[in-house]
Amino acid sequence: MSPALTIRPYSEGALTQAAAKLRAGELVAFPTETVYGLGADATNDDAVAGIFSAKQRPSFNPLISHFPDRDAAAQHAIFDARADKLAAAFWPGALTLVLPKRDDSTVSKLTTAGLPSIAVRVPAHEMARALLRAVGRPIAAPSANRSGRISPTTAAHVAASLGNAIGMILDGGPCGVGLESTVIDLTTDQVVMLRPGGITRDQVAEVLGCDVVMAETDDNAPKSPGMLTSHYAPGLPVRLNATAPDQKKYGHEILLAFGDCVTKGFDKVLWLSKTGDDREAAANLFAKLHEADQPRFDGIAIAPIPDAGLGLAINDRMKRASAPRAPHPAPSN
Repeated sequence: MSPALTIRPYSEGALTQAAAKLRAGELVAFPTETVYGLGADATNDDAVAGIFSAKQRPSFNPLISHFPDRDAAAQHAIFDARADKLAAAFWPGALTLVLPKRDDSTVSKLTTAGLPSIAVRVPAHEMARALLRAVGRPIAAPSANRSGRISPTTAAHVAASLGNAIGMILDGGPCGVGLESTVIDLTTDQVVMLRPGGITRDQVAEVLGCDVVMAETDDNAPKSPGMLTSHYAPGLPVRLNATAPDQKKYGHEILLAFGDCVTKGFDKVLWLSKTGDDREAAANLFAKLHEADQPRFDGIAIAPIPDAGLGLAINDRMKRASAPRAPHPAPSN
């Protein structure tokens, strides 16, 4: 029988308990500046297998390994000049680098899905970095939710999605960025964005002085999380670029509104940003999706959002949220 879930507000005692659980091979959900992560010792096969079990996640989908600083990450990944430039510019922060894995890395092959590359990140959230320092090992941490579902930006979201499938949530309040990290692949001569996120394509291109290629969706052998066609999905169907209610298809539709958009005729309106601010919209996105996903509605409409800046990442998430998908398994406690 799974232990009862414990939610502990951040304190030195809670941090010590969470670190001890991670070193013992247990799972702990914790906050980052992007979303809440479901952490396990990335060097422990059994612990990493627990992530896949708790999330009901396909094992071919690799995990990101988190580190307290660049030097710790370099013990497991091979940094070239491009990687060093990006790390200097954006770490700690919402950027993940996919780099060649060092031959002497102790990170589990389950973490990297058996690939010769490894995805590494140094989060900016002080609580996350304190936890990483206390554990003293790489922590594999995908988003702390059932695979394919809406990412969590509060401890309550984690508890609702995973329940007693995990033992502890370290509660640090709402996440600030609200979108998962940008993932950049540097394993070839090209610079490839595998997943847009909190760091924009233009920002990466400016630092490196070269073009950044956008990767295609990959449902068979993704090099990074967030590349599957269907992902970030609520229970209700999602309709993109909505400029009016679709009462013929959805009798009761809720709108996630942005900027100067049409709101008349929808059953309810939740604002991502009234002023059309892409950063505000990104921070609100998953929380508003959770709030909108109610059985009294028949669908969720998303107002048009320009692809500029963080709009590219927001639209990427919404495109995957609206993709056809298999039914989600019911949560198990």
